[in-house]
Amino acid sequence: MIPLYNTNNIRKVDEYAIKRLGIPGIILMENASINIFNEILLFIYPNNNIKKIGFVCGRGNNGGDGFATARHFANAGFIVNVISIGSKNKMSKDCLTNYNILKKISNNNKNVGIFNYSSKKQLDKLNTSQIIVDAMLGSGVKGELREPYKTIIQSLNKKKAKKIAIDIPTGLDPDKGTGEIIFKSDLTISLGGYKKGLFFNKGYTHCGEVVKAEIGISQKHFEEIKSNTFMTEPEDVLNYLPRREKNVHKYSAGKVLTIAGSGKYPGAAVLASKSVFRTGAGASVLCFPKSVRNLIQKKLGEVVVNSYADGKSEFLSEENLNEILENISWADSISIGPGLGRNIKTQNTVLSILKNRRSKKIIIDADAIFALNKRRYKKIDLKNSVLTPHHGEFANLIGLTIDELKSNILELGNKFVKETGAYLVLKGAPTIIFTPQSESIINSTGNPGMAKFGTGDVLTGLIAGFASQKISLEKAIIIAVYIHSLSADILSFKQTELTFTATDILNNIPSTLKFLMKSCA
Repeated sequence: MIPLYNTNNIRKVDEYAIKRLGIPGIILMENASINIFNEILLFIYPNNNIKKIGFVCGRGNNGGDGFATARHFANAGFIVNVISIGSKNKMSKDCLTNYNILKKISNNNKNVGIFNYSSKKQLDKLNTSQIIVDAMLGSGVKGELREPYKTIIQSLNKKKAKKIAIDIPTGLDPDKGTGEIIFKSDLTISLGGYKKGLFFNKGYTHCGEVVKAEIGISQKHFEEIKSNTFMTEPEDVLNYLPRREKNVHKYSAGKVLTIAGSGKYPGAAVLASKSVFRTGAGASVLCFPKSVRNLIQKKLGEVVVNSYADGKSEFLSEENLNEILENISWADSISIGPGLGRNIKTQNTVLSILKNRRSKKIIIDADAIFALNKRRYKKIDLKNSVLTPHHGEFANLIGLTIDELKSNILELGNKFVKETGAYLVLKGAPTIIFTPQSESIINSTGNPGMAKFGTGDVLTGLIAGFASQKISLEKAIIIAVYIHSLSADILSFKQTELTFTATDILNNIPSTLKFLMKSCA
């Protein structure tokens, strides 16, 4: 897992280096600038036609990083234009030092220009730049942007040049990933450690590729900080995969019960129950209304269907509760919700099932989450359960708007799992996993092509399948979420993001696992 830090964490490491170790800030700035320079070169390689680079630098240490990096590009023979925002008198000490050095270089080098910002018109100096670097504010600044930064960012975002942000795109909250007017970067170079806000909310859409540049502080000092936010790595997933014993049989390999589907939504049941077998589980049983069994029977293959109801009802209702509970006693894990429908009888039956599941691992999705709305979840023991809502479903569940949720997404997710003891898989771009231990795990795979009917049903089946085997619920979730989205990523290259379907994601799971194993070998 890659630890992600908040600004207080980063500030403590900086203070430790400067005050305790005695490393001058100007040395840290020089270390950072050299590594920023190298990361930008890697980004533009092998395009040898890029010769013009522009910088927009503020008056704090982020601006100092920019001035120092501009110097390295000037020394490497690039045409460098720098817009300096704010008075020299208000620059931080280290920023001023690097500004003065670059200014002296510009006096003897016609390919280097420094211009003090006074109006939007001056940004035209960057019109010929092929790369524009944001070194305006950095991660130490929060809150609403003031002028001239709003105007500058709006103007820069319209320019055709590739854009790079040092530490964090100006305008983005480094902890919450929020902001109104944000520099839209193609590459973000995070200094020292990764800031959590780079990877969710608007950070996910405005940071482009995110890389880390060392600043000369040992990673040991970062590791000593106890972060509660992480990002998945492929090695984690590979290490978590369940291992099959030589003498395994189909019932010891994992038994999954899927309670899903209705006359209106039969496809959800098919996807959720079939996905189970792509995890290595040995048995998948689907509870489905008898009256509409013929809609899906031919599509299920290895899945066993236990029909319920009297052959007339197309929905789950309380009359079927005893049949369902008998099946629950057999299963190692359960999934409930995809395509069940939202009539009141179904909702009441879902609540009864959740109250009588005998502490079995259960994945609660879609219409089963709807049944927990209006704070009904507070009356259910949700320990050993996984809820898999998208943002709208989770906002409804906790009684907030989507905007209110996004403004404080990590805190609200952690508050929910702390209160309930459940695991929360908050589906979105990206998907975030919240554990009862108050850890947030941001998934690092996925793409916009997943925004289609059925993808959530496949994920539900994958989580249930991995959870039925001899691994922890947390590991099962991490594997399923990562593999599900990685399958979609591979399909986006094989096809396009526009064309692949949930069924494609499901059918691509075997080759995805094979790809993961080979890439981590």
